[in-house]
Amino acid sequence: MFGLKGFLLSSHFIDGGVTGVSMLLSAVLGFPLWILILVINVPFIAVGYRQMGRKFAIKSALAIAGLAIVLALVKFPDVTPDKLLTAVFGGFFIGAGIGLAVRGGAVLDGTEIAALVVSKSSSVLRVGDVILILNIIIFGAAAFFLGVEAAMYSILTYFAASRTVDFLVHGLEEYTAIIIMSPQSDEIRREIIRTLNRAVTVYNGRGGLTDQTQDILYCVVTRLEIRGVTGLAKEIDRDAFVIVQSLADASGGVIKRPVLHA
Repeated sequence: MFGLKGFLLSSHFIDGGVTGVSMLLSAVLGFPLWILILVINVPFIAVGYRQMGRKFAIKSALAIAGLAIVLALVKFPDVTPDKLLTAVFGGFFIGAGIGLAVRGGAVLDGTEIAALVVSKSSSVLRVGDVILILNIIIFGAAAFFLGVEAAMYSILTYFAASRTVDFLVHGLEEYTAIIIMSPQSDEIRREIIRTLNRAVTVYNGRGGLTDQTQDILYCVVTRLEIRGVTGLAKEIDRDAFVIVQSLADASGGVIKRPVLHA
């Protein structure tokens, strides 16, 4: 709410997704933004009810209704006339609101629901592809109706919001898989467990070129611990083959959460 009324609306910048469509229609047609956000999100909530259940739909409906009420009734000051600061911090506050809603099991924007439905019915498009295509259309329309400069700042707003959402949803505990192949894998395994207190899975592998058997180490860490594991492996074996791969999610097992505060 603060990101919209305190930053974006006065500069005629928009965000992506359903919120961006609502802002664009409000700027072009003059309809109240809070009404558009409610009306346009209704069919997406209905789809969410069918695809993700009653609890998700109720939480999302309440979150979107709360957003609309605050937009209609609460006044926020225009924080800054600087366009760059408006785009960056407007996106940050919008992303913070969306991210907190997602952590609570709801959404403030129906785009993700639409993308999920389309991707399920298509063997070519993934969820991220659908969201990208929708936002290209939205920002293309913004360039036509609001001007190229406003559209460019709106794209910056969208990226600031999306990065904030990623951080709030995944945070510092976004998990990464590390695969280590080395003749000294047993020593590396022991040091990872002893020094970093991380669990390691050992696979029995065989080199396709050398035909030699070799243990392959697989370790799941947070982004803060990547450098520790890779640095330790290289310290023991400078020629160790190390692969770092992002994970969408990880749960169960003996994944240890880092202590951020003493």
